[in-house]
Amino acid sequence: MASGTIRYWAAAKAAAGTAEEPWRAGTLAEALEAARERHADRPEFARVLERCSFLVDGRQVGSGDHAGVVLRDGSTVEVLPPFAGGAR
Repeated sequence: MASGTIRYWAAAKAAAGTAEEPWRAGTLAEALEAARERHADRPEFARVLERCSFLVDGRQVGSGDHAGVVLRDGSTVEVLPPFAGGAR
C-alpha cells in the first residue's frame, strides 16, 4: 500500500475543510473512499467529489473506473471541482 498527499482545490477545499491531507491506499478509488469516510461528518464533501476531476502526479485520470488507477508511494492526487467564469 502506498501513501502520498491529496490536495483539494476551490469548492473541494471548502467542503473538506482543509487544503491537503495524507492518503494511504493502493488505488485512486481507495484513496477517494477513505477521504469520503474521513469527511463523513461533512455531507457536502461527497457531493463535491462526484463532480470533480482528478490529477495524479500532474496527469489527468479521467472519469473512468478509478479502481484501475494505481497509486505509487509519494504520489500527489489533485481534486479539481468544475471551475466557472473566465474572460470574455
